[in-house]
Amino acid sequence: MSEDELTTSQIARELSVTSATARLWCRRGLFPNARAMDTARGVIWMVPRGDLKGFEPPKPTGRPPKPKASGPNGKVKVKPGKKGGKK
Repeated sequence: MSEDELTTSQIARELSVTSATARLWCRRGLFPNARAMDTARGVIWMVPRGDLKGFEPPKPTGRPPKPKASGPNGKVKVKPGKKGGKK
């Protein structure tokens, strides 16, 4: 390990993400010069410091967050639709 290379834990601290996220980015190839090193404790990713310059984390994907409560008693207002609505 050299001072010019960072581990996933160090990357996680610099980018304010978890170590698991940094490892995922390495596996996906988001750090083009990252290399995996086999050790007795498992694989360690080493990423050159230069790969972090100008790095943009990917946009989050997946399920959107639930709507925040806006009605009385902290409940979400639901507009009645065709089925199950009030008559």
